Amino acid sequence: MGTHVIKMPDIGEGIAQVELVEWFVKVGDTVTEDQVVADVMTDKATVEIPSPVSGKVLALGGQPGEVMAVGSELIRIEVEGAGNLQASASPPATAGAGLPREEARAVDTPAPAPAPVTRPAAPVEAPAAPAPSAHQAAPIVPREANERPLASPAVRKRALDAGIELRYVHGSGPAGRILHEDLDAFLTQPTLSTQSAPGGYGKRTDSEQVPVIGLRRKIAQRMQDAKRRVAHFSYVEEIDVTALEELRLHLNKKWGDSRGKLTLLPFLVRAMVVALREFPQINATYDDEAQVITRHGAVHVGIATQGDNGLMVPVLRHAEAGSLWSNAGEIVRLANAARGNKASREELSGSTITLTSLGALGGIVSTPVVNTPEVAIVGVNRMVERPMVINGQIVIRKMMNLSSSFDHRVVDGMDAALFIQAIRGLLEQPASLFVE
Repeated sequence: MGTHVIKMPDIGEGIAQVELVEWFVKVGDTVTEDQVVADVMTDKATVEIPSPVSGKVLALGGQPGEVMAVGSELIRIEVEGAGNLQASASPPATAGAGLPREEARAVDTPAPAPAPVTRPAAPVEAPAAPAPSAHQAAPIVPREANERPLASPAVRKRALDAGIELRYVHGSGPAGRILHEDLDAFLTQPTLSTQSAPGGYGKRTDSEQVPVIGLRRKIAQRMQDAKRRVAHFSYVEEIDVTALEELRLHLNKKWGDSRGKLTLLPFLVRAMVVALREFPQINATYDDEAQVITRHGAVHVGIATQGDNGLMVPVLRHAEAGSLWSNAGEIVRLANAARGNKASREELSGSTITLTSLGALGGIVSTPVVNTPEVAIVGVNRMVERPMVINGQIVIRKMMNLSSSFDHRVVDGMDAALFIQAIRGLLEQPASLFVE
């Protein structure tokens, strides 16, 4: 038998270190060739690490959330044959010495027994319930709200610190006095200690600590960096999308079955593409360290997408070259890939402007965060029917707000406002979206 060491692979793009997100194996497990053993995360995507060999896991090289250098030891596997790890000339004096923490445990400690499988017990006749002992938790019979339970000051302070109302604790002392033992019995009965007070209300003292790792850590870093470095300002405008919605429904009725259903997003993308021809300074990225603004001819639209693990921004590439339906189909494909954590690094990088939509959840105004190094993000709010005054008459129109943010270091306020007004004009007169 030999030992095969799998090192952290070179993910590419000049990446020097990655974050270990999740293990799919543990010490003692048997793995097969090409089986995925871990997920690691770069700045742009989650990458699966497969095993090139079959064998038994001897040691894990890191913990979830740990940042590891490319080329560092990821996992050791016991294999048939020699393996790729040279045997030490002098074996360690103590079993497990010089090995990673997980491997030392594997040597010193036998593999854990499989978790027992819980099966229903054979039915038996239930004996009569014995009377509770002196300090066994008894069924809770709440005292009246104005009844003061008998207890010593020490018991009262302990109950206060634990968030326990003494009126729900059974007292086993003389005259129903509550003793320390009664509190102990109460605390060992989770179903009793968390029982709600009359009316369904009760105090909770539980808490949970969640490590910030993986995608959540990347989101936190990007958001903090954007808010710290970018001079944000937001601009909100309402848009009459009555005609646009009529056009969308008409197109779906006529061609939806053969070409796919259209949402509002491909129309918004088209409006952004047309408006950016007049405002190329908004389809840009800003390198604030080099003090260089790059204006892009290609319009690569990031589509902010909420996945199971957090926010991701897959990129609709060359939106300027796509038709309404081709862009619509690509948006759906990218969103599904992001939600399923299947988007590639290429699909999650290279955007020049971002579109975010919270309209399905409601809301009338938002202040989206610029997706650096971009300089603009267009946000879509909910479409609602509102009474509007047109030619002196009150009419019901379908209205929708755009809440957009810009990097004020690069984009002047007037240019931002004119850009959104251009989008507004295109959406309110949807035929103009297709006039070259």
